[in-house]
Amino acid sequence: MSFEGEGIKQNGISHNKSKSNRLIIGLIVAVGVAAFFAGMYFSNMSSNQISQEDLDDAIAKLELKMLQNRLPTNQPSEPVKISADDDPVIGDPDAPITIIEFSDFQCPFCARFHVQTLPLLLEQYIEQGKVKLVFRDFPIQSIHPNALPASVAAECANEQGQFKAMHDILFDNQKQWSNQETVDALSMFSQYATQIGLEQETFDSCLTSGKYIEEIRNDLDDGRSYDVTGTPGFFVGNDEIGYVELKGAQPFESFKKIIDAQLEA
Repeated sequence: MSFEGEGIKQNGISHNKSKSNRLIIGLIVAVGVAAFFAGMYFSNMSSNQISQEDLDDAIAKLELKMLQNRLPTNQPSEPVKISADDDPVIGDPDAPITIIEFSDFQCPFCARFHVQTLPLLLEQYIEQGKVKLVFRDFPIQSIHPNALPASVAAECANEQGQFKAMHDILFDNQKQWSNQETVDALSMFSQYATQIGLEQETFDSCLTSGKYIEEIRNDLDDGRSYDVTGTPGFFVGNDEIGYVELKGAQPFESFKKIIDAQLEA
């Protein structure tokens, strides 16, 4: 079974709540910039047609087969370079192998990676100083209207050195804020900032300023230039040996195969 992408048409963001909340106004305006954003996300049959286990197995088998002949050789002629930009890093910045992730905080497949695969990567590679994860934003605003403000919230948390804490709380609580009106989602993000110990006024000011809209747009543009058409999308490697691409919420074994080969190269 293949993992197909679904074309997305851009829609405007509507908000008809009349709450007078200064925290909300700036970001509601910023979300309007998302009219420029478009993309793809990975979708497939509904959960009553295919089990989670079958889906994971099918994805793993397909991707591993595709990657068998794509692992970097000892003498690459033109290593593929993927920019990490200046985006948030989880792990040792000097780790030899980099995973560059293009992700959408409202994407259910991205949440699956966070729950199922990232903990093993952290335990076996990232916390060992062998791998670092660079998180690049790829919010698909046409179907995930709260993805852009969630990206802004994470960038604002990163200003206070708490990107991973906000990253984790957003994915852990995705079902809580995902289907809320943007007004209510923003209030939740502000509450999350309190929970993880951020300086509230600084965070709220950052959230309302829209200062990271261009940064997020740059991530989107870079992702498209690398033919990212869905989330999550990953590039594993470094500038010397090049990068191997992985699409979708891959199981840990898919990453392990690539990382081990690259560490031994």
